[in-house]
Amino acid sequence: MKQVQTKRDWKKLAHDVVEEKMITKEDAIAILEADDTEVLEIMNAAYIIRHHHFGKKVKLNMIINTKSGLCPEDCGYCSQSIISEAPIDKYAWLTQEKIVEGAHEAIRRKAGTYCIVASGRRPTDKEVNHVIGAVKEIRETTDLKICCCLGFLNEDQAGRLAEAGVHRYNHNLNTHANNYESICSTHTYDDRVDTVQKAKQAGISPCSGAIFGMGETIEERAEIGFELQRIDADSIPCNFLVAVKGTPLEGQKELTPIECLKVLAMMRFVNPTKEIRISGGREINLRSVQPIGLFAANSIFVGDYLTTAGQEPTADWGMIEDLGFEIEECAL
Repeated sequence: MKQVQTKRDWKKLAHDVVEEKMITKEDAIAILEADDTEVLEIMNAAYIIRHHHFGKKVKLNMIINTKSGLCPEDCGYCSQSIISEAPIDKYAWLTQEKIVEGAHEAIRRKAGTYCIVASGRRPTDKEVNHVIGAVKEIRETTDLKICCCLGFLNEDQAGRLAEAGVHRYNHNLNTHANNYESICSTHTYDDRVDTVQKAKQAGISPCSGAIFGMGETIEERAEIGFELQRIDADSIPCNFLVAVKGTPLEGQKELTPIECLKVLAMMRFVNPTKEIRISGGREINLRSVQPIGLFAANSIFVGDYLTTAGQEPTADWGMIEDLGFEIEECAL
């Protein structure tokens, strides 16, 4: 017989967080395990925290995939892995001119952060120089914040990216340490943490999150939130697995919209002052409840993702306006 859980006072828990009383792992698990009928109460409570720290602002981010496919890593979720049979576009590095053009497209889409992403285990020094050249031109002509996601870095590469004006470096933890070997064998969880730390030591704001729905337990899902708190990620992308055909995880059951909302709420409670971004899988997994997600999160990607399509920017702008929220814009 299923044990009947005592209903929580979610608003009180939210006010405790606003008063800088950190929640426990048990509280986080309770959010994830709450009855589905409580999800609107939970999101309303998460909004108390979100509004306290971020008001009605929503940050928009745009990705450019500067190098696609043929990655030597065997991450089971990724269509860009060399073991993937997914029919994606595969190409070498875009020119610096194309990368700079993408920055101006980001501004047209009202994004404040431009994310330069490249597939692969780690960049060569020549590839880092290629990115730096584009970054310098973007910094000279726009007020965009620039995030890079290029794979594993060494100290010298991290330092040079920081010197060039890269604001943020993304390197997701992806899943719980206990679950890592089940999704990837070519590198370790600790390898990923190491790159986040190298970026931070170089003075770059760390961006790190996870892909939820890859076989982690509820307890592990909660612990991911606390691990991101421990490494002090400033920006936390919450991705939801899109089980792409042709990848090893193509048969994995995807999270329901309600499960996704609970994840977003839990992340807001655990990391109250951080940018929580609804990332990959937003349109596919959250579907019609996407707007509700912004009562916990304060950031989204606008436009397409790396290898999957997003909705039109006008749809995102309209969603934000309909909620009574405001876009944090970046001007030329």
